[in-house]
Amino acid sequence: MFDKLLVANRGEIAIRIMRACKELGISTIAVYSEADEHALFRKYADEAYCIGAPSPLQSYLNIDRIIEAAEIAGADAIHPGYGFLSENPEFVRACENAGFKFVGPSAESMELMGSKIRAREIMQRADIPVTPGSDAIRDVDDAIEVAEDIGYPVLIKPSGGGGGIGMTVVENPEDLPSAIETTQQTAKSAFGDPTIYLEKYLKNPRHIEFQIIADENGDVVHLCERECSIQRRHQKLIEESPSPVMNQKLRWKMGHAAIHVAIAVDYVNAGTIEFLYSEGNFYFMEMNTRLQVEHPVTEMVTGIDIVKDQIRIAAGEPLPYTQDEITIRGWAIECRINAEDPLEFIPSPGRITAYRSPGGPGVRLDGGVYMGYVIPPYYDSMISKLISWGRRREDAITRMRRALYEYLIVGVKTNIPFHKAMMANEAFIAGDLTTHFLDDHPEVFEETKKVLKTHESMELRLRDIFMEKKVKRLVEDEKRIAAVAAAVFSAMREV
Repeated sequence: MFDKLLVANRGEIAIRIMRACKELGISTIAVYSEADEHALFRKYADEAYCIGAPSPLQSYLNIDRIIEAAEIAGADAIHPGYGFLSENPEFVRACENAGFKFVGPSAESMELMGSKIRAREIMQRADIPVTPGSDAIRDVDDAIEVAEDIGYPVLIKPSGGGGGIGMTVVENPEDLPSAIETTQQTAKSAFGDPTIYLEKYLKNPRHIEFQIIADENGDVVHLCERECSIQRRHQKLIEESPSPVMNQKLRWKMGHAAIHVAIAVDYVNAGTIEFLYSEGNFYFMEMNTRLQVEHPVTEMVTGIDIVKDQIRIAAGEPLPYTQDEITIRGWAIECRINAEDPLEFIPSPGRITAYRSPGGPGVRLDGGVYMGYVIPPYYDSMISKLISWGRRREDAITRMRRALYEYLIVGVKTNIPFHKAMMANEAFIAGDLTTHFLDDHPEVFEETKKVLKTHESMELRLRDIFMEKKVKRLVEDEKRIAAVAAAVFSAMREV
């Protein structure tokens, strides 16, 4: 096992990885930007090194500075978390060339799955169903021909993208040329690659993904599915495991396909195979060659610590379980708690002036903030991940309602009111989910507005209470300081 591990990330995922290291007896090294000088993950680590200015390009995306910090600290391994450099094959090679074990897949596997077009080709050769679509689009005429062949609406996607960035839905031929140009520009700006392709836009699909994990001996298992259909702008908001639509036969077929995807690219470590499910059929969408934000729901229902297993596998250990030993117990739901407007989803950085985290039976909180912490404007707006567990889906939902009621964050806008509205929505409770859920259920936002009014009234009252306590505390502090000063002067006089 490793002696020292550097976490090349920030926020709640950095703390999550460090917690796993603590349990494995591994010392942890944090790297942080100037904006994260007072961040919790920096204080949690055994060692911490500043690697640059707030801009990600000068810090968390700066491969040379991260490698330099690992060398100074004497690290054995580097865990990338998710986002930033987690799916960058050049970072993998830089780690290996410097003598550090990268906790994740090989650079070759990343490259094979990093191009969505190449991934589609590999899946087709492996007889894995893919959404009807195209190879790389050469020009507008090529796109028009493909769109007419597969039928409107179509989805334009960046080949090198991820996280839903740049994806554009086109309903009719007239909008296709301008959408092609816009998507290419977005792809080049976000990923440095303007290559795009077309897929058939499925109506009312579910987004279902399978967690896989593989060791260096070639053994691969899946840890069952997660339902990730509740999204806004192709960004996930709520995840759960198992999926309300799943049955044993479908789980076997999709899980079997997920394992074959991993085998097809000689995959090692944790990864996720994402599918779209529509009208009884499922289609390969993409593979995420890293740990997922929503991994806690899988951990809650399987009892498996995915991060610890990632580290063990990187250290050369075999998988400690077989597919037959993987079982689902109960139901878990995750709400992504973001510092953003709950209606417009606009980021809301700033200082947290009051904070109380939820707890109690069946509640897990993966977070990285505290009262007084300033959420910087340079990074993702996620504050924490709130996870509930129950024996049945309805138990997990009612427990989440209770946890959201307990969760108090004052000083910045959060999407907690949105999640409260979702947990009370009849269609969500019934499990009638699709990736278009929020478009099809505008009542969610009407309910969010009602919740928001109560929420804002509560926050104003909390501000008053905290300000009263702050004033009292200042007065008490002044009295204590005066008493100490008097005692000091008295002692000095005696001397």
